[in-house]
Amino acid sequence: MEFRDLKLQYQKNKEALDEAILDVLTSGQYIGGKYVKDLEVQLAEYIGVKHCITCANGTDALSLVLMAWDIKEGDAVFVPDFTFFATGEVVSYNGATPVFVDVDERTFNLDPNKLLIAVERVKREGKLTPKVVIPVDLFGLPADYEAIGKVAKEHNLLVLEDGAQGFGGHINGQMACSFGNAATTSFFPAKPLGCYGDGGAIFTNNDQTADILRSLKTHGKGESKYDNVRIGVNSRLDAIQAAILQVKLKTFKEQELESVNRAFKLYNERLINVVETPYIPKGFYSSFAQYTIKLKSIDQRNALQKHLRLNDIPSMVYYNKPMHLQDAFKNLKYDDDDFVVTNNLCDTVLSLPMHPYLTENDIETVSNIIVNYLN
Repeated sequence: MEFRDLKLQYQKNKEALDEAILDVLTSGQYIGGKYVKDLEVQLAEYIGVKHCITCANGTDALSLVLMAWDIKEGDAVFVPDFTFFATGEVVSYNGATPVFVDVDERTFNLDPNKLLIAVERVKREGKLTPKVVIPVDLFGLPADYEAIGKVAKEHNLLVLEDGAQGFGGHINGQMACSFGNAATTSFFPAKPLGCYGDGGAIFTNNDQTADILRSLKTHGKGESKYDNVRIGVNSRLDAIQAAILQVKLKTFKEQELESVNRAFKLYNERLINVVETPYIPKGFYSSFAQYTIKLKSIDQRNALQKHLRLNDIPSMVYYNKPMHLQDAFKNLKYDDDDFVVTNNLCDTVLSLPMHPYLTENDIETVSNIIVNYLN
């Protein structure tokens, strides 16, 4: 059994994917051009925003937005403590200071109440200027943008949605990657919409921000390739990846998003009274980058993972170390007591196989092994 079966996904879509790749090879246009432009139009229409700017990867996408907003030394950027390293890494990379915030114990996403406490604390201390909050749509579930938006408005913060795992999710019909002042996503192969390499995208309704981003991602170019008006980077999505993503976006919309939610319901039916299963608030829809259960202790989690491995069932721990304890951030002084939820999650979460091509029999097999072991 595969944790996320990219090989089967390719076989199911082989003819269309092969044709798309060969079209690019035949065209000889490997950087930019029609394939990238067409994808950006399709992505913007799907998300419901004016601008989509593709780039080399999801980490660059976050960093480029911070660059476009001139986030720098002395600025505070608020980041969930329970997330992948890149969300905090880009803050330090741009010279600013990440301020980690604990998460909600049910959704695993940024806790708006704790965000408010963190912002007010930073203001009282007076060493940093609060500028941005980066909510993460963890495991496919959009963050609570209504509550986060209220805090952001009260304290004049820009909101940058990290939708690397959330593409395809929505809140009452509004798509993930359309919240805040700008949003980003990743097309890493294992993401809800993934290519066959690295890739990323930025979404915004702000014309000026979009223009700056298009310049920044191509060496700060101005009117032409050799007219450079600012210091930028080289971060472009390859044409082959753009062609692949057009094929996969069609399948994602027509089938895959519905299929992972079907798998979520099947898992829940079998596990809901055995372990703590994913919580989806009313009006929210997840794209299920991961199906993550919660056990009672680190010992129980580790023992179950070992038992699954012995039965050839893959599983993963996302994440086993909080952001505030990462060695790269050891210069930042944090009180471990401020991260009770994150510390507990790092010891108790376990992600099970999850992808659009899981069969009911697959889910039955995984669930029976868990139920029998824990009982």
